[in-house]
Amino acid sequence: MSQSEPILIVGGGLVGASLAIALDAAGLPAVLIEAAAPRVDQQPSYDERNLALARATVNGLDAIGVWDFARQRATPILHIHTSRAGDFGSVRMDAAAEGVDALGWTLPARELGAALLQRLDACRHLIRMAPARVEGIEPATGGWAVTVATAEGSHRLTTPLLVAADGTTSGIRAQLGIGTREHDYEQALFVTTMTPERDPRGRAFERFTDEGPVAMLPLAERRVGAILTVPAERADDVAAMDDAAYLALVQERFGWRLGRLSRPGRRVPYPIRRVAAESLTGSRAVLVGNAAQTVHPIGAQGFNLGLRDALTLAELATTAADPGDAAMLAEYARRRTPDREGTMAMSHGLVRLACMDQPLLGPLRSLAMLALDRLPPLRHALSRRGMGFRAHAPLAVREKTP
Repeated sequence: MSQSEPILIVGGGLVGASLAIALDAAGLPAVLIEAAAPRVDQQPSYDERNLALARATVNGLDAIGVWDFARQRATPILHIHTSRAGDFGSVRMDAAAEGVDALGWTLPARELGAALLQRLDACRHLIRMAPARVEGIEPATGGWAVTVATAEGSHRLTTPLLVAADGTTSGIRAQLGIGTREHDYEQALFVTTMTPERDPRGRAFERFTDEGPVAMLPLAERRVGAILTVPAERADDVAAMDDAAYLALVQERFGWRLGRLSRPGRRVPYPIRRVAAESLTGSRAVLVGNAAQTVHPIGAQGFNLGLRDALTLAELATTAADPGDAAMLAEYARRRTPDREGTMAMSHGLVRLACMDQPLLGPLRSLAMLALDRLPPLRHALSRRGMGFRAHAPLAVREKTP
């Protein structure tokens, strides 16, 4: 198979689109296969979630030319306050204390999706097939042969590197024979927007409770993105609540740091489970984003982690003579494994430790929060991690120096 054959990306969501753009920016030909039509209202991942984009993530989006289309809709996060109901102490991270203008930014997923679509329209080396679906894959000399169905008929494409960016239930991952390790948290996540009595002024809050975490993210026009986790057995009852009852529930769980909450938007529930692929790579194939790992939304790490997948792969493919050879894929796995395993362990551990109803853990949690808040080296390390800076990170996401 010729090395000039394009890399083939299956999945046009947030991570798949970012990868396609990064490859195009590097001058590498690629084909992006999207199940949905290329419109914001058709792409399932361009939804009502409010994303917390780490500072490193915004560096990456800026490097590939996406942030210019998104920055006007983004809200800076200047301060993060983390606490636990029933425990004393809290952890506070502050942009000014870290010498930066923002720890990160919040942005509705649909707005990031719109920015990605605008940037995709400017790609010069990318072929987009949408709506389209993969009917089958089979090994070919030096790569894969992929059969793709579109409205115009069936197409057979060859590629030296097949990329699965098709989400948590990845069909490509299954066809590659890569298994998963799964954990059902038996929780459901509700996302919506609200108007607080007090202006959040760039402050984000995460509050742990026995029933799961609650978060408030600052948005434009004094709104907040409200994220509520409930036990799965309560999900139907919560979904059926009228606005007044739902506001009362969120107020009870979150507290009054922002005053009275009002004007809730449309509520959207999501079941929560962790899905981790048993391998990040196959023969001339690689998994990125949720196809590689779907993590608990605590700490808002999903897209941030997935973008680091995409930009690492693009960086390695740019310098590889053959983008699908075993050495390149082994290097990809080597670079991504510590970040991936560390992020999954952190999110899983936080859920277990911070949300467990164990009275004996209360004093230990409180002491840990006090230590993180009062000891500058610990707080700085936590802030750096919260801003998305990692060892072996792709160059595009690293902190810019004057």
